[in-house]
Amino acid sequence: MIRNRWNAISIITFAVTGLARSRPALACAACYGQSDSAMARGMNMGIFALLFVIVGVLIAISAFFVFVASRASKFPDSGLPSEFSNFSTKA
Repeated sequence: MIRNRWNAISIITFAVTGLARSRPALACAACYGQSDSAMARGMNMGIFALLFVIVGVLIAISAFFVFVASRASKFPDSGLPSEFSNFSTKA
């Protein structure tokens, strides 16, 4: 019981000390409102580059599933193999 109390007290002490010693965060030129700076333009280009990559990957994944569905539709459904013939799909 005493050990748990000391652990709680030490965690609270470290948290209060960390909060008391923290400094305020300063915003960069892109976040502060200077949207015509080189840093803001670079950040916007980085966002567009990441968006381009993400959209490209999503298009590739969807194209793969369309390809698999089209290949599956070309082959007739031959039914279940003989080892699965005694299983029923109806409940």
